[in-house]
Amino acid sequence: MTQSEYRARQVRAKTNEVYEYDRDDEKPGKPLHLLIPGGILALAALAVIVFIGYQAFVEENLSQDLGITLMLILSPVYVGGVFLFSYGYELYNLPRALRLTAIIVFVTLASVVIVAVLIVVLGNMKGGGSSSSSRSSSSKSSSSFSKSSGSAKASVGDAFAGAVGGAGLSKKGSSGSSGSSSSGGYYSSNPIFINSGGRTRVETREVTKEVVKEVPKEPMPITCPFCSRSYVPIEQKYVCPSCGAATPKELIEESQLPKAP
Repeated sequence: MTQSEYRARQVRAKTNEVYEYDRDDEKPGKPLHLLIPGGILALAALAVIVFIGYQAFVEENLSQDLGITLMLILSPVYVGGVFLFSYGYELYNLPRALRLTAIIVFVTLASVVIVAVLIVVLGNMKGGGSSSSSRSSSSKSSSSFSKSSGSAKASVGDAFAGAVGGAGLSKKGSSGSSGSSSSGGYYSSNPIFINSGGRTRVETREVTKEVVKEVPKEPMPITCPFCSRSYVPIEQKYVCPSCGAATPKELIEESQLPKAP
């Protein structure tokens, strides 16, 4: 068995030594025939193991039990590939090949665990950020919707209040105009619609007009057409105090007319 002159960490010198040993036909064995297939097999098995772990624990496209089973099945394949690589790299020195295999497998396992933990943590952070941003956008949209609906309700409320106020003022004006004969005043209001900032506001303008109307100060006396007695109809309850005849309608209206100036 040929003893290597270099340690495994001296990669350049060790690789040149393995290459020269493989080209020397006088030395037994071809280490490159083990090193290259073993390295390819180990890398392929490791890539498949990482892919299965990612699909099972991160993307959750694969059940975790099945993922663990497949990873356990591929683990011996990976270890075997690493051993073939180490056996050719150490020039058929079995103790040194086993030690190098153990070191590579341990470092690989630690690296896979660290990478898996980082992937899970980053995935949780990304999911939490997206959920918080979605909650923030949802709260903003609900707030904007509340504001817009509140504005729409306020506009409708103002318009309705203006319409009701205009109707009330119109009724008030009508009652005022109907009672103008007794109070001597006239009241009217005209609603004005003003659009400011997308909202409609109703304002009213009041107009007061004085109307002068003469009212008789006191009823006039009339003469009874039956007995020629003079009396005031309203004071005698529209009955002649002398003959007891009812006061004719035309004489009642005549007694209520104002005196001629």
